[in-house]
Amino acid sequence: MMSLSTMRLPSLLSRSSLQLKPIRQFSSTIRLDAEHNYKLVVVGGGAGGCGTANKFVNKFGPGEVAVIEPNTMHYYQPMWTLVGGGLKTLAQSGRPMDSLLPKAASWLRDSVTGFEPENNRLVTESGDVVNYEFLVVAMGLQLRYDKIKGLPEAFDTPGVGSNYSVKYVEKTQKAIQEFKGGNALFTYPNSPIKCPGAPQKIMYLAEETFRSKGISANIQYRSSLGVIFACKKYADALWEVVKGRGINVHLRQHLVEIKTDTKEAVFENLDTNELETVPYDMIHITPPQSTPPSLHTNKDLVDAGGFLSVDKETLQHTKYPNIFGIGDCTSIPVARTAAAVAGQMGIMRKNLGAAISGSRSMPAIYPGYTSCPLVTGKSSLILAEFDYQVPPQPLETFPVNQAKERWTMFQLKSHLLPPLYWHGLVKGWWEGPGFIRKVLNLGFAK
Repeated sequence: MMSLSTMRLPSLLSRSSLQLKPIRQFSSTIRLDAEHNYKLVVVGGGAGGCGTANKFVNKFGPGEVAVIEPNTMHYYQPMWTLVGGGLKTLAQSGRPMDSLLPKAASWLRDSVTGFEPENNRLVTESGDVVNYEFLVVAMGLQLRYDKIKGLPEAFDTPGVGSNYSVKYVEKTQKAIQEFKGGNALFTYPNSPIKCPGAPQKIMYLAEETFRSKGISANIQYRSSLGVIFACKKYADALWEVVKGRGINVHLRQHLVEIKTDTKEAVFENLDTNELETVPYDMIHITPPQSTPPSLHTNKDLVDAGGFLSVDKETLQHTKYPNIFGIGDCTSIPVARTAAAVAGQMGIMRKNLGAAISGSRSMPAIYPGYTSCPLVTGKSSLILAEFDYQVPPQPLETFPVNQAKERWTMFQLKSHLLPPLYWHGLVKGWWEGPGFIRKVLNLGFAK
C-alpha cells in the first residue's frame, strides 16, 4: 500500500492549483510532496530573479512562470553601506517579497536542494519536484562566516560588525558609534564577493565619523587582493584617498580567526602563509562567499570555482541551452553588483526571449558593464563604472572625470538609485545606463 510519505496529490497537478503555495511538511513523519510543471522557472528572488520574472511573466499564460525563493523579505543590499554608516535605517532597505514578484507567477516559498538538468527538473527542500522548459538561475551568493574561526559568535561581542548581513549590519553602526579610539580594522576575504567596493566604503564613512568626533584611530584596510581596486583609474584615485586620510593598507591579507577574549584578529599572508595577530578595538568583517551548495556541488552546471557556467557574453549555459544565469552566482568574470545585474537584464530579455521563440542564435552580447558607487564620505563618492576586460577598463556614463570625489554622485547613490532599484530593476524595466551613456557621449560610447 502506498504511504502518505510517497503518494502524490492529483489536484496539485492541475493548472489552477499552480497558483497556490506548495504544500509543506506538516510533521516530521508525514509529508505530502507535489510535482509542478512550468514553462519558465526562476530560482532566486533577488534583483536578477525578480527582474527576470517580471520581464517574462507576460510572455506566458497564468501560472506558467514560477519563482522559487524561501525569503519573505527582499533587501536592497547596496543600501547597507549607508545603514552601517548611520545614514539610513535597516527598515528603509527592505520590502515584502510578494510586493515585488509578479502576481501572475507562482511563488514557491522553498529552496532548491538539487538540480537535474538532463531531465529538465529540480527538487526543493520540501520534497517537491519542479519541471521546467526553461530555467533561469539567479541564486546569488551565500555568506560563509563559518569559514572564519570564531564567527559568527564574535558578533555577540562589542566592536564587531558586518554590512553584508541583515543580522549584523546594525552591529556595524553600533561599533562605529561606540568606538573610543585604537585599531579599527576592515577586511576583504580570499574569495569572490558581491559588491567588491563595499569593504572600503564603510571604512571611509567610519573614518569621517571618527575624525568629526576628534577620535584618534589607527585605521587598517586588510585585503586579500593584490590591488586596492581592480580598475586602475579608480585604484589610483583611492590610493590618494587613503593616503590623504592616513589609512594603512595591507594587501594579500586574509582574515582566518577572531579571538574575542583578547580582541585580536588573525590574518594569513597569502604570499608567505605566515600568520599575523592584530589587536582590534573595532572590526568590520567581509565574509568569504560562495554559491549555495545545491548549485556548487552540481558538476554538470558549474565551473571549477562552483559558479554557474554560462557564456559571459550571452548568459546562456555552456552545456544546457534552455538554462540561463544572471547575477552573482554566474561564472561571468565581472564585479558582482546590482549594476551588473541591470546590465545583464537587457541581454536576458533578448537572448532568453530568442531561445523561447526557438532560435539557436543569441542576438545580444553583454559588454561586461558593472559599477561600484564608491562612497568615500557622508557627502562624497567616486562613481566607478567599468567592464570585465583583463585588466578592467572604464565604461563611464557621464562626460566628466568619474574618478573624482563628487557630492553630486553621492546624491545619486543616496537618493536616486534606491527608487530606480525598487521601481526599475526588480520590476524588470531598468536595463542599465547604456542608452544614457550613448546620449551623453554623442553615440560614441559602448
